[in-house]
Amino acid sequence: MSRVSDLVDAYKAELSLAWKDNISGGERVWMLVYPPDLERKMRHALPSIELATTQAGRVWVVLDVTDDFGRWLSAHRHAQAFYEEPSDLTQSILDQFEKTLVARIRGALEGAPENAVVALVGIGAIFPFLRASSVIKSIDSAVTGRLLVFFPGLHDPETHSFRLLDARDGFNYRARVIDPQKDIA
Repeated sequence: MSRVSDLVDAYKAELSLAWKDNISGGERVWMLVYPPDLERKMRHALPSIELATTQAGRVWVVLDVTDDFGRWLSAHRHAQAFYEEPSDLTQSILDQFEKTLVARIRGALEGAPENAVVALVGIGAIFPFLRASSVIKSIDSAVTGRLLVFFPGLHDPETHSFRLLDARDGFNYRARVIDPQKDIA
């Protein structure tokens, strides 16, 4: 079997488990971790994952944030200056983008039914502008069903840390990792 098929099967196994209602938002986050070079193949697998979700009696919602930074930047009043001099994108300006992105994701989560799996796709596109850890921690309290983060990067099971695009220092997070190599408990 391929790595993508293994990930889809691991997701199906996770989906088959009963959902606990008495857990925090952070524990309702599922991290589907895969090597960054599988990004296109994982996007191609979205219909299979959607089918598995609906067959399990859950609602499927996709939130693709791939183009959010480009749309946000092009609408900014100083967009032309940023294009000419990208170093003018200061942390305070990037903080504005993070607030916008967090509000969009929170809105989708709050609008989703409690039995929904909200698939967050394109999180790699925020690199190097934002930290995935900051975004995920800012939205986890809004998760009522499950948030499935398509995470191109690494997971270290010993430290339970994640590294987006294998690039930055890892962040420790309490999310459930969907991994074909681990036993479902």
